[in-house]
Amino acid sequence: MSFKLENINQEKNVSSRKQSEIASILQKEIVLFGKGFSNKLKEDFYTELAVLLSAGVSLKESLELLHNSQKKKNTKEILATVVDDLIDGQSMSEAIRSHKAFTEYEYYSIKIGEETGTLSEVARQLGSFFGRKNQQRRDVISALTYPIIILSTAFLVVIFMLQFVVPMFEDIFKQNKVALPGITEFIINVSGFLKSYGLLILVGMIALFSSRFLFHKKEWYRRFKDRFLLKLPFFGNFIKTVYLSQFTQAVALLSASKVPVINSIQLVKKMIDFYPLQDALESVEQSILKGATLSESLASHPIFSDKMIALVKVAEQTNQTEFIFDRLNVQYHEQVQRQSKMMSTIMEPLIIVLVGIMVGVILIAMYLPMFKLGTVLGA
Repeated sequence: MSFKLENINQEKNVSSRKQSEIASILQKEIVLFGKGFSNKLKEDFYTELAVLLSAGVSLKESLELLHNSQKKKNTKEILATVVDDLIDGQSMSEAIRSHKAFTEYEYYSIKIGEETGTLSEVARQLGSFFGRKNQQRRDVISALTYPIIILSTAFLVVIFMLQFVVPMFEDIFKQNKVALPGITEFIINVSGFLKSYGLLILVGMIALFSSRFLFHKKEWYRRFKDRFLLKLPFFGNFIKTVYLSQFTQAVALLSASKVPVINSIQLVKKMIDFYPLQDALESVEQSILKGATLSESLASHPIFSDKMIALVKVAEQTNQTEFIFDRLNVQYHEQVQRQSKMMSTIMEPLIIVLVGIMVGVILIAMYLPMFKLGTVLGA
């Protein structure tokens, strides 16, 4: 994809009153984590940039206002470099391309906005894109946080009972030579196993958890993780819906900027960090290059639903790609919200029932021999 862009020259005089009104939107700090913007910070950055550009502030002045509102050193350095590049005659797209904080997706989107004179609209859409992405992340976190807390607490309670309570009963049974039921022997064996290999299991779990930080940049690890998550019952479908929502929103944004379909697929493939979808888009791209339509290319991959394929086919026939993908995005976003709420609602009682069963089994296993023990002592 190539674009012929002219240098940005948007210097305008803005009254002090208007600047003071606009400055009110800049109270929220934009912070950098590490070397790049997080998705939350990008949402704020592009939203505020769109407001400033729409208000008639030049691009250079907008970035200077954003730069001056920063408190973090890394943030100020990146924005200062971008402003300097603009002064030197570069476009914003070329200025951000040299920073790892910004992706190729953002680079090409901004470049399209500069060419078509719709930079403020592109910035607004980018803010909306990252906003939806952040909302989906919050939905996932809110759906999983409480169940994970309950499950972790229950796990610790069961480990405590097996590690300390069960051995106390075991000593009593051995001293009185009580015949043990099968379920009691099983629980005692599990307790003995934990006493013998508990430390080793703990080290293994810590190593497994730490491997995420050691190998999260390795392609083989990410491929394994993504495919494993996709195969999980219910969770796999939920995760797939989250990424399909991101895919449809990105295509809708690029279609609004009149980007050809093949270029949209190439850009979206680079910005979506989910290998099953990336692999499918790679195959879709090759099929389109060979002459197939988008709907025909999508149909050969199970990750894309029949509903999406049918609507994309309608979009091709009516030349309404932007509208159809925007509608698909709304539907997937609503589906993500429904599934996250359902997941939270269903998992809570299931975990409570599971905890009750585990604790109940341990208690029953310990108290069954007590009846025999009472008979022995009574005799």
